[in-house]
Amino acid sequence: MVTSPKSLRTCPNGHAYYKSSDCPTCPTCEQEKTAGGFLVRLSAPARRALEHHGITTLQQLSQHSEKEILKLHGIGPGSLPKLREALEEQGLTFKP
Repeated sequence: MVTSPKSLRTCPNGHAYYKSSDCPTCPTCEQEKTAGGFLVRLSAPARRALEHHGITTLQQLSQHSEKEILKLHGIGPGSLPKLREALEEQGLTFKP
């Protein structure tokens, strides 16, 4: 397998990092985002899917049904148990 050469990039927050793909995600910024909250339990694609749709709190998540969340690109069935658990810890549930 041939790997692409890594190029040095700088994110808008000033973090320097090397990437070999076209993905613009800064690893340092991603790690800072997951420092706390329920999003830390999810994979990066699932986390980004929720963030892209403005779902960053459990209260916002509870306003959606499981079916709606599963339709988001980046969310798979493996994410639902983690989301349910996070909701239950706060006495919340998905919308019926």
